[in-house]
Amino acid sequence: MTDIASAAPYRLAAVNELDAAGFAELLGGVFENSPWVADGAWAARPFASVEELHGRMMDVVLAATRERQVAFLNAHPELAGRAHRSEVTRNSDEEQADAGLNSLSATDSAHLAELTGAYRARHGYPFILAVRGLTTADILEQLADRAGRETAAEFETALGEIAKITRMRLARLVVD
Repeated sequence: MTDIASAAPYRLAAVNELDAAGFAELLGGVFENSPWVADGAWAARPFASVEELHGRMMDVVLAATRERQVAFLNAHPELAGRAHRSEVTRNSDEEQADAGLNSLSATDSAHLAELTGAYRARHGYPFILAVRGLTTADILEQLADRAGRETAAEFETALGEIAKITRMRLARLVVD
């Protein structure tokens, strides 16, 4: 999969011309560990805008079975801190580093791991948050706030956060 952190911006017109394999290669990493999203969106080409492309990709996620959506959520990494840094994709590592999560003290990292573990135990998937532009305090506040919510509501929030994350990733990768 193409790593967004190392890829140059691509013109939407060029993306629209890609065959299925090239499209999947370029966009397969936008949705964390889920190239099936790009595979499913390819047939909707041509896209009039990057926003439309993102919308069609989200449509693929939203049309999936609940079982596949839960597996999709579970394909996302835990917020890393020091404990899980080697387990995240390069894109997630960059986003989490921007939010200061890769430079937490050992105590704060352990606290984050405890909170995210409790979240996963309650909801059955990792805490998902678009962390770019947030501080560690913002992240911990949202984690504490969302951990106690009903799973059905939290499921929708997690998908909304994925929409934010992937919109930002796609905007860095493809330009109109």
